[in-house]
Amino acid sequence: MKVLVTYNMFRDGYSELISKYDVTFPAEGKESFTYEEVLEVIHEYDVLQSMYNFPVTAELLDKGVNLKIVSNYAAGFENIDVDYATKKGIVITNTPDPVTEPTADMAMGLMLSVMRRIADCDRRLRTKDLEWGLLNNLGYSLWGKTLGIYGMGRIGQALARRAKAAGMKVVYNNRRPLDPKIESLYDARFVSFEELIKTSDVISLNAPNTPDTYHIINKETIKLMKPTASIINTARGPLIDESALAEALRNREIYGAGLDVFEGGHKVSEELLDLDNVVLTPHTGTQTYDVRNEMAAFASQNIINFFEGGKICRVN
Repeated sequence: MKVLVTYNMFRDGYSELISKYDVTFPAEGKESFTYEEVLEVIHEYDVLQSMYNFPVTAELLDKGVNLKIVSNYAAGFENIDVDYATKKGIVITNTPDPVTEPTADMAMGLMLSVMRRIADCDRRLRTKDLEWGLLNNLGYSLWGKTLGIYGMGRIGQALARRAKAAGMKVVYNNRRPLDPKIESLYDARFVSFEELIKTSDVISLNAPNTPDTYHIINKETIKLMKPTASIINTARGPLIDESALAEALRNREIYGAGLDVFEGGHKVSEELLDLDNVVLTPHTGTQTYDVRNEMAAFASQNIINFFEGGKICRVN
């Protein structure tokens, strides 16, 4: 079997795959294959191991006449034309398990940084623009506050576990309530989206980007929030109307925000860059050495299990 990996990722996670199959990576010193390069050679391969930012289009799937499986290195699969792959009988898999805990870590870290003004104080100390004093640089404690989780899947539940340990109350909104036994693990309570928005001190977005969730945070929903509330987004950028958020932050209508994802993808709004009450990170929710290898191993195992009859994490 011939496998094409689109990105020059660490090799540790691919060791078993390399031992079993003919695996092609980009040449040493080259970060990744371009779309055009993959398009030119994909007909030679049985497997495409795509990265979350690599477009797997109908055109590419048509060129991949021998393709049997696309193993996506990501929890999501928005980069893939899944419907067309399904019509062609090509299996699509993803890697949700390894991303759960590190993304919850990032959400918790952003929450702490926003509420306690960690990044803001660090920045102002370095520029000598900070005044010391008992009533200067005040933030908000997490203990006793209410965390509202929008999207109580794997990552939402991992965050709830951390929030409970930090002494927070947890409410959540989901497509449907969780089993009471699962709710009891986090002392979590299902509420309507409106109640979540109105009562939460921190709102964490942990939902996929769908027509129903697009701009779920907008000018109208922001007006319902407490003036002391903050928004955390480690899910998908388009869940937030960034222009409305920037305006609310600039006018101090809400307390703050922590964003690891952006409406414009890698393009961050200039309006946000100028604000001191928002913490920005460049989509680093899964950016750790160990997780990168774990994701590679998971994507590799999907491929191996597909051909050897084991369990795979498929999306179609």
